[in-house]
Amino acid sequence: MSTALPAAPALPVTDTHLHLWDLAASPYVWLAGAAPELRHTVEIGQVRPGLRELGVTRVVLVQADDTPEDTAHLQRTARAIEAHAAETGQIGEGITRADVVGWLPLRDPAAVREALADPRRTDHLVGLRHLVHDEPDPGFLDLPEVAQSLELLAAAGLPLDVPDAFERHMAQVVRVAQRHPGLTVVLDHLGKPPLGDAPAMERWQAQLVEIAASLNVVAKISGLATSGNGDFAAATDLALSLFGAERLMVGSDWPIAPRPLDLGSGFARVLEHVRSWSEADVRAVTHGTAARVYRRLDEAPSV
Repeated sequence: MSTALPAAPALPVTDTHLHLWDLAASPYVWLAGAAPELRHTVEIGQVRPGLRELGVTRVVLVQADDTPEDTAHLQRTARAIEAHAAETGQIGEGITRADVVGWLPLRDPAAVREALADPRRTDHLVGLRHLVHDEPDPGFLDLPEVAQSLELLAAAGLPLDVPDAFERHMAQVVRVAQRHPGLTVVLDHLGKPPLGDAPAMERWQAQLVEIAASLNVVAKISGLATSGNGDFAAATDLALSLFGAERLMVGSDWPIAPRPLDLGSGFARVLEHVRSWSEADVRAVTHGTAARVYRRLDEAPSV
């Protein structure tokens, strides 16, 4: 049974971490070990009503497979979401904008350069991500060829998302941010804190302090309801004190939640806590930071 969703507030919300996948488009090998409910194609129609109830007006579709096919699927979906909004006459309510954090072969800077120059490959693209937590090479982000690609992203104004960083990639986030001061690095899910494990949380907190000291790192309050024991309130409050609201964003991580495909058991809980902060902080974390960080290549910087 789904958890009831609260009524939408006046302030708009950008869901910066929404997953949609098509099993006919890409392998998604990792799904073999996921909950049975997730081993199916998931589409925007399954979640659009729930997101609307939560006040979401923009979504950022985040890659779930390191393949060009998955990214192309998300780009088609983003176009379709916006076309649906135009066709149904949605003005100021519901999802009216969709963007993509996609994938490019970061080991091949020449291919990255070529892709960034191709409007078809960059359509609706606002960032890049690689599933480093599934990457056999734990030093992937430190490879010289990847560093060249990251400089290309920085020059283009595209951020790099880093998923599930704790504990394997937390130190790498710091190195990447320091090595590429012009690159915005987005720490997904606050690095996946080991909620409920006190000794591990001490290590996570120390690493988060170090990460937050790099001012070109932004963090997502997302994916926390499935991190450790799911008791995320103190971790999010710590993130606010370390990063400030202007360097935090919210995301659903749907369809992954304590109850798969259920916004109420995941994103709604996170939003409820975030909305206990000051109005200025809520405005930044739920919308403003994303507007500044996730921009299409043809957009002027948000001020």
